[in-house]
Amino acid sequence: EGQLVESGGGLVQAGGSLRLSCSVSGVTFDDYAIGWFRQAPGKEREGVSCIGSSEGSTYSLDSVKGRFTISRDNAENTVSLRMDSLKPEDTAVYYCYAYAYGCRYGEYDYWGQGTQVAVSS
Repeated sequence: EGQLVESGGGLVQAGGSLRLSCSVSGVTFDDYAIGWFRQAPGKEREGVSCIGSSEGSTYSLDSVKGRFTISRDNAENTVSLRMDSLKPEDTAVYYCYAYAYGCRYGEYDYWGQGTQVAVSS
């Protein structure tokens, strides 16, 4: 069974940067698309970004395009989400997930415990 562990969240001022990391174990990493979704208090879960398995195609929410960059290291079984120009509306708990059938927001086989990102204005 897959296990995903996120790290790298924290508190940052608007305009700042954070880098989230997701370490994946228990599955064949190369077979899975890996992505991030977030959930803020009182709001619905929102898919943020995803990177495909072998081909490495990336997909991002319109509101984070040009600010967030997702990448994967198949040798280390990790996925990173670089977040620049952060805004207060990016504040949420960010979860890493894995899905065997590509980047389809809302479809997850496994996900982590989440890491808090807070952006102050």
